[in-house]
Amino acid sequence: MSPVRYDPNLEAIGAQEAEQTAQLVEHIRSCGVAGFERHIHAMRAAHAKSHGILKGELTVAHDLPADLRQGVFQPGKRYGVVARISSSPADIHTDETPQPRGLAIKLIGVEGDRLETQIPGANQDFLMVNFPALPFGTIERYQKLVGVLHAVAASPETMQRLAAEAASGLSNVLTAVGLQPGVLLQSLARDNSHPLGESYYTQGALRFGDYVGKLALKPKSDNLSKYVGFKLENVEYSTLTEAVTQFFAREGADYELSVQLCADVGKMPIEDVSVVWDEALSPHRPLGTLRFGPQASYSPGRRVYGDDALSFSPWNGVKAHQPLGGVMRVRRAVYAASAAYRLEMNARKRTEPGSLQDVPD
Repeated sequence: MSPVRYDPNLEAIGAQEAEQTAQLVEHIRSCGVAGFERHIHAMRAAHAKSHGILKGELTVAHDLPADLRQGVFQPGKRYGVVARISSSPADIHTDETPQPRGLAIKLIGVEGDRLETQIPGANQDFLMVNFPALPFGTIERYQKLVGVLHAVAASPETMQRLAAEAASGLSNVLTAVGLQPGVLLQSLARDNSHPLGESYYTQGALRFGDYVGKLALKPKSDNLSKYVGFKLENVEYSTLTEAVTQFFAREGADYELSVQLCADVGKMPIEDVSVVWDEALSPHRPLGTLRFGPQASYSPGRRVYGDDALSFSPWNGVKAHQPLGGVMRVRRAVYAASAAYRLEMNARKRTEPGSLQDVPD
């Protein structure tokens, strides 16, 4: 099946989207204010807790097929990469409570027309989570769920209760408001798998040059295979951070970056992120290798840089990889508002690394 060609008309912007976006930005602002009052320090509006800040290099495959030679992905191209491993809530919680995990990567020094000219630098961000779909696949569903997510961020015990109540009617309640209970409960009650053995996904669609796709990052090197599906035992407050730190103190790791091109917009929708794209219609295809060498992944200098100075946004990049769909569109305003508040309250200026040397060791 031939991949779908990119066309701006593939997106369907709702009549209420501007109003909905403004409401979500205000919600994020209020959550940010509440978080600042608790900590006297501003946190990210999502994925507040870091588990490691990594420096690496992405090498695009030399034998990349013609249809995958799109945007920043040109055969043999190499990019310095800064990556951040994190947990999803908008506050700092103990690792004892299972959470969705995130891995964001920043490619340094890419070429192409920019999406956001007010963001300094020439970098490309790809933000990924260890689930291929979101339970709130549209802006409307997200608004219905926003109260639940706010409670989860404020109280990890809520997350545990949601999972426990799944068998006693919560799934029916979620279904009634148009949500995907299976994906939601799985993401909220995930066991504490080792973060280095996880696969990560952009979830939302992106323009992939002439086409449309979703990216994924999966363990590649042999030394990661033992962590795939590996559940951490005796989890305490910072167990995940310690696991990442101890691993990279002695060895490096390789991941495969891949793309899944959209082959059918009916079965692989752009506007509903709750639908997992079927790999039988279009499998993931390798783009290149992301390699991290041994390093101090959470040294004091790197921790402060990663948590306070470093920002990631799906809209920090080039037009050839524009985020697509309602959830991705709303992130444009939400991420900008969150970053602006965090930087202002922590007395920081927006900066982008121009090379890996800008990232503390």
